[in-house]
Amino acid sequence: MPNPNIVYIFFDDLGYGDISYLNPESKIQTPNIDRLSSEGMCFTDVHSCSAVCSPSRYGVLTGRYCWRTRLQNGVLNGYSEPLIEPDRLTVASLLKQQGYHTACIGKWHVGLNWTRKKGVQRLEDYRLGWDRGEAIDFTRPFTGGPCDLGFDYFYGISASLDMPPYVYLENNRTICEPTARAPRGLFGREGHAAPGLKPEHVIPDLTKKAVSFIEETATDKQPFFLYYPVTGPHTPIAPNKAFTGKSQAGKYGDFVVECDWAVGQIMDAVEKAGATDNTLFIVTSDNGPERFMHTRKEEYNHYSAYHFRGCKRDNWEGGHRIPFIARWPEKVTAGSFSDEIVCLTDLIATAADIVGHSLPENAGEDSCSILPVLTGQNTPSTREATVHHSSKGEFAIRQGKWKLLLHQSSGGNDYPDDPPDDAPGQLYDMETGYRERENLYAQHPEIVSRLTDLLNQYKKRGRSVPTEEA
Repeated sequence: MPNPNIVYIFFDDLGYGDISYLNPESKIQTPNIDRLSSEGMCFTDVHSCSAVCSPSRYGVLTGRYCWRTRLQNGVLNGYSEPLIEPDRLTVASLLKQQGYHTACIGKWHVGLNWTRKKGVQRLEDYRLGWDRGEAIDFTRPFTGGPCDLGFDYFYGISASLDMPPYVYLENNRTICEPTARAPRGLFGREGHAAPGLKPEHVIPDLTKKAVSFIEETATDKQPFFLYYPVTGPHTPIAPNKAFTGKSQAGKYGDFVVECDWAVGQIMDAVEKAGATDNTLFIVTSDNGPERFMHTRKEEYNHYSAYHFRGCKRDNWEGGHRIPFIARWPEKVTAGSFSDEIVCLTDLIATAADIVGHSLPENAGEDSCSILPVLTGQNTPSTREATVHHSSKGEFAIRQGKWKLLLHQSSGGNDYPDDPPDDAPGQLYDMETGYRERENLYAQHPEIVSRLTDLLNQYKKRGRSVPTEEA
């Protein structure tokens, strides 16, 4: 049997509770994702590599926790240097070696080497926004992007849609010189923009490119890998008119409906190409939902983080427990569920397992294959534990039912109305206390010690999964 195509749709800030198939009380209807769910497997205990986006993207592409890099907290910006080392194996370069056509269409956000104007020594000497863009020669190619890391084709933007420069990139160049000045508030931050580009253009434009890639490659004898990191529903919240009023959760809900439409477009393209049966189609998110949906949840009676505590940036579950749906008709049982603990770092090991390739010791250090789960094999997972990391660089670790947070409060957002207790950390039984309200830190010092030691081992060893030899 030929290797499957792989479509990986990676939303930005989409919450577990935003999917109507997963949340019966959702005020947002997501019929395309729901259809994908009913035809595939829904995972209920999946976690992003971090509670914010750049680290999660690094982890998805490399199978390695981002806290092992220079980025110890926060995220990159649109002018940041590459985070992925040039010689590091990525899921794209792995699959390309195995004969796949590979494409990244959407939000990159793991850094680029922009060409600086003559005389510019350090971009950091220029204030972020318009000033930093003035130091870049947008007519020259950049390096360190997707096409240097295993992708045959790239079309998208450099970072989040609220970070300049606001311009489409194709392969290793900008589509046009961003000569317009986007004011603060149009996209988010002030900065250079392509003339005429508006936030509401972006998801339709990127989706059209993704559909074109499938149409052009799906009938080839070679399999394809499409990595589509969608720019929404991250800010700016900019649903097109066709989606206005389509939810009961305000503009955000309408924007999620548009994101669901994008999934439907990709599903249709795969189906029209006759490639559905042997395509592994995954939909997930880079972290939990943004805080404004957490603070406005009573307004809409909609809970983007479902019944989990916290939201994006936090080490509480709402910060990193995410929707994860996988459809592969030839291998995955339709309408199935899995409570296997999975991390987004697991993509590269899964891809290697699918194509029958062993990862070298210096790749996928925190990646475990979920192929046995997808195919219904009754084999134990090689994932010993999962490490969580907040926007402030705080650590948490989950093993089985136990979750230890090595800090007080959320580790990310500040919640003045939710003060911490006196314990130096937090320990929760996730089987009985998934809402993370009953802190058992003082009652189980032996578990605190064991999980603390295990996390320190992971840091010291440089990997959390065993090598092939081990």
